[in-house]
Amino acid sequence: MALTDRAIRAAKASGTIAKLSDGSGLQLWITLDGAKRWRLAYRYNGRQKTLAIGVYPTIGLQDAREARDQAKRLLAAGQDPTLTKRLTKASKLAASANTFDAVADELLEKKHPRSQAERTTSKIEWLLSLARPDLGARPIADITAPEILRVLKSGRGPSRLETAKRLRATIGQVFRFAVATGRADVDPTAALRGAIASPWSSTGLLFIRNPKEFGGS
Repeated sequence: MALTDRAIRAAKASGTIAKLSDGSGLQLWITLDGAKRWRLAYRYNGRQKTLAIGVYPTIGLQDAREARDQAKRLLAAGQDPTLTKRLTKASKLAASANTFDAVADELLEKKHPRSQAERTTSKIEWLLSLARPDLGARPIADITAPEILRVLKSGRGPSRLETAKRLRATIGQVFRFAVATGRADVDPTAALRGAIASPWSSTGLLFIRNPKEFGGS
């Protein structure tokens, strides 16, 4: 008999683990501590196995059924749902360790005040804070030169050109560290040399209009 949300909410813990079936292998285990955990019983290569789906009510009844159906599709394709779940989790962990934020944090750890002046480290942190909103969550190997250029051009204020040059150099440090640790193949900031105008403009320089007047003759 299929479960209902009302029956699930009313179910209580007893002296043993209670297993309520929703059909097609989906079960709700009520453990001794009162927690309600979704499990899928299935067979793979002749072995009886159990897939942990999640805890109710974080994973609701409909979500648990969708997870069961997805697992059944994997089984039909000859894949083990438990192994697929582990590989997906490992892939997500690896991806989170390879984001721009993760690599930048590792670089900052190496530049801790014990090895560099605290003022220098603080300046690097500030510069990185300008890049994190746009690049932070991105896998560092996927970030392109045009993305970085947009970040460099987004600055405001009279010193934005100088800041952009320093920011490019700092982002370049992060990428070179990523290359050194095998998480990126190239430093795309190298392609941006010359893409940002010099902070010193010829229009701001004084020049002599009348050499004779300047010499007093």
